[in-house]
Formats: sequence, C-alpha cells, structure tokens
Amino acid sequence: QVQLVESGGGLVQPGGSLRLSCAASGSIFMLQSMGWYRQAPGKERELVAVITTGGSTTGGSTNYADSVKGRFTISRDNAMNTVYLQMNSLKPEDTAVYSCNAILARTYYMPLREYWGQGTQVLVSS
Repeated sequence: QVQLVESGGGLVQPGGSLRLSCAASGSIFMLQSMGWYRQAPGKERELVAVITTGGSTTGGSTNYADSVKGRFTISRDNAMNTVYLQMNSLKPEDTAVYSCNAILARTYYMPLREYWGQGTQVLVSS
C-alpha cells in the first residue's frame, strides 16, 4: 500500500510564508510525478504545482498555476520520495485545502496509478 502524508498547513497572515511537505511511503517502483492541488470552499479543485520526473531520480520539470507563479516553489527530495511546496507572499485567496498527489507504479508489472493525501488546510487571514 502507498500512503501520502502531508504536513505544514495552518494559519498565516497575508504576506507570510508556509511550507507544505508530502512524503510518499510504501512500495514504490517508479514515481512519475508529485504535486499539489487545492480546493477552496465553493470552488473546484485546481492544480497548484507539479514536478514530473518520469521515474528519474534526478531533475524534473515543474509546472505552476498562473496564480502562484513567482510566489510558490515546488521541490522534491528524491531519496525520501518527498515533495515540498514553499509558499511565499501568501494572499487570502490562497486559502484552501491543499492535497498532495502522486502518480506512481508500485512494481515493474503494475500500471501507473494516482494517489492522494488526506489534505491540509491553509488559511491566510489577518
């Protein structure tokens, strides 16, 4: 079984920073991508940032939602199967439940499958 365990959410004032972490545990043969999505009340879930490595243990390409470019940075610790989201210059509109997402294969013979974390609340408010 694979689990994604998130941490780092909380309450922060506008202009502040938070760092989210997501660790993937369990049997993992190939990690295709890891990323973060968010869902605000009354809105659809949206992609925040994703890092795609295609199974490589180094490097990777990143993509960001336009609304967070220049403020958020996604990074990955390949050895630990962990992805981080550094969020700076936070705005009230960043308030949402942030969920970690991973696309991976558990063994050589198994297909890629999508996994989700339980979500962590980020509240940006004065």
